[in-house]
Amino acid sequence: MIITDTHTHLYSEAFDDDRAEMVQRAIDANVKRFFIPAIDSTYTEAMLQLEKDFPEHVFLMAGLHPTSVKDNYKDELDHVEDLLSKRQFCAIGEIGIDLYWDTSTLKIQVEAFKHQIRLAKQYQLPIVIHCRNAFDEVFEVLEEEKSEDLFGVFHCFTGTLEQAKQAISYNMKLGIGGVVTFKNGKIDQFINKIDLKHIVLETDSPYLAPKPYRGKRNESSYINKVLEKLAELYGKSEDDIARTTTENSKAIFGI
Repeated sequence: MIITDTHTHLYSEAFDDDRAEMVQRAIDANVKRFFIPAIDSTYTEAMLQLEKDFPEHVFLMAGLHPTSVKDNYKDELDHVEDLLSKRQFCAIGEIGIDLYWDTSTLKIQVEAFKHQIRLAKQYQLPIVIHCRNAFDEVFEVLEEEKSEDLFGVFHCFTGTLEQAKQAISYNMKLGIGGVVTFKNGKIDQFINKIDLKHIVLETDSPYLAPKPYRGKRNESSYINKVLEKLAELYGKSEDDIARTTTENSKAIFGI
């Protein structure tokens, strides 16, 4: 069985004391593929080092996270473009809109989101979307930019069944993580109405640890708790869920 974590910040400072051991725990737990979203230029070196340390398992994205869209966002976008011109990445991400932390930057967040979608089209790459308190705004951009060459993952999906169907209509897979195990997470109430072909697994580690680790540092090995929950909800074996979601990740990332 091979499990794919489509969204994990393995380079995070939260893992500085035990990164190698934490990654090995995940590999030992059948998590063999780690897709690594970018945040901003301050993490680029750490991401490249991670890839060097685990070349068979780690796949890097390039992008500017919406919470890092500040006054210098054009310089950050230049950095993303420079990286893309020099080497291969598996996706543009994570990109999108976050209105939880700061609503004052909405205009430039939208601008950065659109710019990076166009980069994804230029390089024929998928996008990985971050959306927090911003479904309407994200969908508005996707509606403007929709095309056959726009596809990717709606990371950490926490919306309604209707919003799930809308995301899928834009050629997005739904990234399902620890929230599906939460008592008040709500997506467990309808996720089995979504065909498994639209689902990928993720942790978003070190954030959003699933039960019974909620509130603690998340790590990629905990994706097995997400796998268990989806197997229960879909009435399928864990092997089936792992196989289908890994195939879905290959269809998105081409790896």
